[in-house]
Amino acid sequence: MKILVTGSAGFIGFHLARRLLAEGHAVAGIDAMVPYYDLRLKEARHGLLARSDAFRPMVFDLADGARLGTVMAEERPDIVVHLAAQAGVRYAMEHPESYIHNNVVATYALVEACRHHPVQHLLVASTSSAYGANTSMPFRETDAVATPLNIYAATKLATENIAHSYAHLWKQPTTAFRFFTVYGPWGRPDMALFKFTDAILKGRPIDVYNHGMMERDFTYVDDLVEAITRLIPRRPEIGRPVSPADSLSPVAPYRLVNIGNANPVRLLEFIAAIERATGREAIRNLMDMQPGEVLKTWADASLLQALTGYRPTTDVPTGVAAFVAWFREHYGA
Repeated sequence: MKILVTGSAGFIGFHLARRLLAEGHAVAGIDAMVPYYDLRLKEARHGLLARSDAFRPMVFDLADGARLGTVMAEERPDIVVHLAAQAGVRYAMEHPESYIHNNVVATYALVEACRHHPVQHLLVASTSSAYGANTSMPFRETDAVATPLNIYAATKLATENIAHSYAHLWKQPTTAFRFFTVYGPWGRPDMALFKFTDAILKGRPIDVYNHGMMERDFTYVDDLVEAITRLIPRRPEIGRPVSPADSLSPVAPYRLVNIGNANPVRLLEFIAAIERATGREAIRNLMDMQPGEVLKTWADASLLQALTGYRPTTDVPTGVAAFVAWFREHYGA
């Protein structure tokens, strides 16, 4: 198939595009190359993908609807996987305008382009942060989500709602998936694993929020990519739920799916895994809880398994060791 991946120079977009190319698909990748973190890392990811003749990289702002419409008309993709977004909870407190533009406006431009150039299946990335102040565990796709705790989560909820509206109005089959703390090789420098590994190897202290009394449903990137590739052929159809707990919309070919390890891990255990992988002890700067953060995330992955027969399985020690090995090689650490 011909597949369009937005955010192809990003952490997840890179891994997904590489997997799709390995399976023999043609991939067109769009990335704005926003300098939220070191552009050299994004350029290196695109450089690796460009080794394949089946990959076409494009660099422009996804919110440019005219340019995007031209690309859709030229490429005629069978599938669109929308991974481009402004990520990060704390950065959103200082630059909320970036989230409105890169998450809301850009998503609107994409679904509008798909309205004029329909695809077999549109897949849209969201986040576990969408569950906000929800305390019912594990998080289920059918839970109410009216209490986002930060601008990042609010804009991702907006993208889900925009995608659902377009699926209803224009009958575009759409799947939105909520990611749960994705980590692994080629990860983002603003994420805890990258920052902790870098600091520990350099003998610098790490900031441990809420004194480490938090839990996250860490999901290894290869597991995430496996789930996405299995969801691509699983187009939602109105009136065709796969289980009583299916999140399938009653009025649109739209479904919401959690992609998580279904196994929350304490932050202190995560740090201990990094210490074992690096062979060094962390210097811990214990800090209070930060605004906009949640204490715990935990995915119910039963719908993903019902749809695809698959659920993530990589444990934290294995995934962290793979990241640290990549980090040492890539940075000569």
